[in-house]
Amino acid sequence: MKKDFLSVSDLKREEAQQLIEQAVDMKRKGTPPVLAGKTLALLFEKPSLRTKVSFQMAMHHLGGHSIYMSPEEVGLGKREPVADVARVLSRYVDGITARTFSHETLRVLARHSPVPVINALSDLEHPCQSMADLLTVHEKKGGLSGLALAYIGDGNNVANSLLLAACLLGIDFRLASPPGYGIDEEMLKQGREFAAQSGSRFQAISDPYEAARGADVIYTDVWTSMGQEVEAEKRRLAFSAYQVDGRLLDAARSDAIFMHPLPAHPGEEIAAGLLDDARSVVFDQAENRLHLQKALLARLLAPQQAD
Repeated sequence: MKKDFLSVSDLKREEAQQLIEQAVDMKRKGTPPVLAGKTLALLFEKPSLRTKVSFQMAMHHLGGHSIYMSPEEVGLGKREPVADVARVLSRYVDGITARTFSHETLRVLARHSPVPVINALSDLEHPCQSMADLLTVHEKKGGLSGLALAYIGDGNNVANSLLLAACLLGIDFRLASPPGYGIDEEMLKQGREFAAQSGSRFQAISDPYEAARGADVIYTDVWTSMGQEVEAEKRRLAFSAYQVDGRLLDAARSDAIFMHPLPAHPGEEIAAGLLDDARSVVFDQAENRLHLQKALLARLLAPQQAD
């Protein structure tokens, strides 16, 4: 049976661990051409730098091909129903990676596609990002279980997936967000279930300094995501006390690392110059999108060879 990757919750703990271990091996030892003759469709409704190029290069490294289709070319749900796009496209390609405004679009694609569908970002989750993030933490810290990650800022799609991934793999997750900007209740419920199974803890903390105190990882993201531009000024006011700067990083452990999925907005969610701070691993984090997605594509599009 085909397997999709729409949410971190599609993975069992052992599968998530194996995915990270395989990405580590591919990064260190090189990438076998296990997807020779395979083609991946990149179906994007939103612009992208890291997601688009990392998936294209991942397929190239694996010996396969990718086809990028812009919003104008496809018009998901406008020129053609999403279900019909899935039923047609799946007859041409071996997998579909979709970057969509609505998570429901991904669900419809997956429901009508006999080939694997991968979430390259939706309004609900960004699972490829969060798994690459934990690959980076694994590299920098030598493991995952027992660490503490403080997420400072908006409870958005990145936060949702990071919560699930951290709790699934035994990392304590601390969320510091202003009132009304926390993580979705269904995501919190799932995160708490994962935490109970892995032995990790979830805490919602209003004070960003309290959340950062003693943390191994400090993580933030933009205050205003794509599609929320009309709220930008309102959000800047709401999040003004949640900027990550050197002083906040100093509240964490002395060997803590700083992470951001990019693009960043210095002067808003981060202080100017923070990307170049010695504690920043942001560009290693961006690179690891490539390696994690190589492992993911190998497992979804050539599962027997990947094992």
